[in-house]
Amino acid sequence: MLATVTKRAEPPEPQRAAAFFDLDKTVIAKSSTLAFSRPFLRNGLINRRAALKGAYAQFVFAASGADADQVERMRAHLTALCTGWDVQQVRAVVEETLHDIVDPLVYAEAAELIADHTAEGRDVVVVSASGDEIVSPISAMVGATRAMGTRMVAVNGRYTGEIEFYCYGQNKATAIKELAAEEGYDLAASHAYSDSITDLPMLEAVGHPTVVNPDRGLRALALERGWPILEFTKPVSLRSRFHGRPGTAVAVTAIGIGAIATAGATWYGIHRRRKR
Repeated sequence: MLATVTKRAEPPEPQRAAAFFDLDKTVIAKSSTLAFSRPFLRNGLINRRAALKGAYAQFVFAASGADADQVERMRAHLTALCTGWDVQQVRAVVEETLHDIVDPLVYAEAAELIADHTAEGRDVVVVSASGDEIVSPISAMVGATRAMGTRMVAVNGRYTGEIEFYCYGQNKATAIKELAAEEGYDLAASHAYSDSITDLPMLEAVGHPTVVNPDRGLRALALERGWPILEFTKPVSLRSRFHGRPGTAVAVTAIGIGAIATAGATWYGIHRRRKR
């Protein structure tokens, strides 16, 4: 009689992990969209009053952060402002100015951290309330795997002002969880980085939250929970930092603007290309 041979079960394949990064004041040293105020002003998309208003809003945000009510008021204002903008004109402005404007704003520490996560086999995802069409090229510039941002609707080549998905607050965590299910990320083994208390749901969605240049509320919470606190202080051009290092700074393609550079444009965006 032949002996029964028990087949040894194969160990389950380890799940992938990811690193999720907020954008403004976490990866770059400024509002990603306020940075475009000059080219928008030059091309007639905003007026001087709007540009000055945006600069003041950025000062308030940098000094103390913004609560949910402020963000909602800003979002409503910005929705009204960009309604009717010509998509192709806006895309052209971003395409022509993106590298010159955003490249010098990237924190050296963030670029290094992104490179480290990539080297360790993790996908890097930039998650921002700014528009997906500006978040995506910046993400590509810093070597991220993909990006998620606010999506708005465009009809007949113009922005309607309608918001398809607002990538802010709890919605960031929802988007992260949906992406994790789609891509097979183990969120318990994943990392997240942000500067703002409004990103608490995003930080709580992963097993390894870290705060970067935190506002007062987030700093207090991080100290209470024992979360790591990082201070990024060295914006540096990726062109010079990664010169001769292949695969780190990815060339940017023109995929349009994601938001407008006016009061609190950090929290606003425009229509994303339909899901590929």
